[in-house]
Amino acid sequence: MQQKIKLVLSLFLVVTIALGQQQNKSSFTVVPLGIKGGIDESNLSCYLVAPSRTNDFVAFDAGTINAGIEKAIEKTTFSVPLTTVLKKYIKGYFISHAHLDHVSGLIINSPADATKTVYATEKCMKMMEDHYFNGETWANFGDEGPGFQIKKYHFQTLNLAEKTVVTNTTMTVQAYPLSHVNPFESTAFLLKNNEDYILYLGDTGADSIEKSDKLASLWKTISPLIINNTLKGIFIEVSFPNDQPVNQLYGHLTPSLLSQELESLSKFTGKQALKNFNIIVTHVKPPSDKIALLKEQLIESNPFQVHYVFPEQGVQFEL
Repeated sequence: MQQKIKLVLSLFLVVTIALGQQQNKSSFTVVPLGIKGGIDESNLSCYLVAPSRTNDFVAFDAGTINAGIEKAIEKTTFSVPLTTVLKKYIKGYFISHAHLDHVSGLIINSPADATKTVYATEKCMKMMEDHYFNGETWANFGDEGPGFQIKKYHFQTLNLAEKTVVTNTTMTVQAYPLSHVNPFESTAFLLKNNEDYILYLGDTGADSIEKSDKLASLWKTISPLIINNTLKGIFIEVSFPNDQPVNQLYGHLTPSLLSQELESLSKFTGKQALKNFNIIVTHVKPPSDKIALLKEQLIESNPFQVHYVFPEQGVQFEL
């Protein structure tokens, strides 16, 4: 009898562990190719994201590509040649806005790249076509816009909030507007694979500073995904520490302004839903002492007990 009880308990323990492991399985693999907002041209905004256990990556922004892949190889994140990552692993690019620290890697690496899709909203795409891929500033590697069209890249314009299939992946994406020095816009991308999501925000100011409701609208839209635990994390910028003057924010966030936005988000989710929720901090601006200070400020004042993730260039993590 005792042996049967032990057997039942053992089986129960095995099933419990297996279920726990299944619940804790990651949904997405992230490889940061660039984490800063300037002035280090070798480490500008670019995050590769793929469904876990695949190499079907998309790049959120493309400030740094080549140097980031080299760093990822150095860190043993990738064990294949740089050209394999560039040409085969990266299936497409999502560009949040056309500032150079978010597109320079895409432009410079285009001659060495393979055929793939570049996704952006109408305003962002027009800026890239008019000012970069125009046959004058740079060859037009796209299939739209001025100059001779090389047609290596398919330029796909995203309609706001509309679900779009990401070519050569199992993922879909939806784009939402952000205010980046109102009335200029940036973009947030909601990426879905199976039933799981991540949310990536390009540069954004706080609603209170931008005199906007774009973040509040976004928080309302994605709040059910936090409540039901299908949103695995939010990538959001924190560019400056709290001592940055308001008139020198230039459409960016500080730790205190992020706290304001988390307060706004909590009105839709409830405070408890944010506990241990992944907030991936992006677009930190040098110098290094300012970066250290803003990290310290985030950790010290964390009323919602979110889990802050501070990416390192080339080092893979899971969500």
